[in-house]
Amino acid sequence: MTGAGDSAERGGLPTLARLCLFYAAIYLSSGVSLPYIGTYLRSRGMTGGEIGLILAAPLLLKPFTGPVLAVWADGFTLRRTPMVLLLVGAGLGYAGLLATRNLWWLILAWFIGQTLLSTVSPLIDVITLRRARTERFNYGIPRGTGSSAFIAANLAMGAILTFAAPTIIAIWIAVACLVAAVAAALAVPPERVHAEGAKPARSERWKGLGDLVRDRTFVLAVVTAGLIQGAHAFYYSFSAILWRKQGISEPMIGVLWGVGVAVEVGFMWFLEPLRRRWGPERFLILGAAAAVLRWTAYAFEPPLWALFPLQGLHALTFAASFLASLRLIEKLTPPSNASAAQAINSALSSGFTLGVATLASGPLFDALGARGYLAVAFMALLGLGGAILLSRRARRQIV
Repeated sequence: MTGAGDSAERGGLPTLARLCLFYAAIYLSSGVSLPYIGTYLRSRGMTGGEIGLILAAPLLLKPFTGPVLAVWADGFTLRRTPMVLLLVGAGLGYAGLLATRNLWWLILAWFIGQTLLSTVSPLIDVITLRRARTERFNYGIPRGTGSSAFIAANLAMGAILTFAAPTIIAIWIAVACLVAAVAAALAVPPERVHAEGAKPARSERWKGLGDLVRDRTFVLAVVTAGLIQGAHAFYYSFSAILWRKQGISEPMIGVLWGVGVAVEVGFMWFLEPLRRRWGPERFLILGAAAAVLRWTAYAFEPPLWALFPLQGLHALTFAASFLASLRLIEKLTPPSNASAAQAINSALSSGFTLGVATLASGPLFDALGARGYLAVAFMALLGLGGAILLSRRARRQIV
């Protein structure tokens, strides 16, 4: 079993530093793909509906691909080994975006890259949550470091696009994944998947997965988190395009995205004590309420000065609900099913519900423009109802 501080004892970097480096590496990719992939696909001649279809494909299938890849990953001795393989595959998939303007090829290339890259997050979160607990550091520090790298990549691409063709977007994403694969091999602590040393049979791993989906409170928590996170779909897909139509420059769009992620970082770094006092259920309510407000406001195309405080709500709509869902899932799940539980959570919160919303966002954008934000505001409202129900259940258990 890998004990706390093993990496430091071996003469390497402390665990916290290793994890910060790895989170930074993987977010160099998403810091460009999330804000700018719509811009790249637009440059390849795709319509709003086609962009929505391309982006939604891996998300809609994630409830199937996520758990399958998580069970596959649990078959290795070390948790970092499948991460290396997934990141190499993701880099190759994203490189395929450069090959053609054919819609179906773009769907396939994006599906491969995004499916494999998105599987890495729940795998590293399992390691980080456990190490944060045993080595007594704040999970938000390495995760927030990743968000800082997101900002840096975001701002850099905004500046680069003032003189370079959108092709650079796909090149950056692919290369960043390969860099992250090297970081996984060198920086992620050599933690065993199964601390006791014995690998359970594949049938036992699938049985653990089945036990989770039969737990009603677990399912409610996952669906609620999915609705709140999925409500970001219209923003992720079309905010850059809509802001550009308002006359906002590419560098300023990068700044706006950077502001959102900067407040996310500050929230994760400095508000961990508040989360512990309030509990994940209250944080989920806070995130959902902020999402209803934020997306409703965006539907009416607020001016540039108003976008900055609205971007500040990202600390709640994303960070608060994300941290709450991780802790809630961890609380509701036995350690033996940790990877599968976080994979299911990721499959819905950044997968299926986000995919359905992304698929709907394309036609909504073509038909309604910014008013499409009202649809995801309604999703957030449903998430608020689920968060309130979870909070009531938690209070009844305490009583």
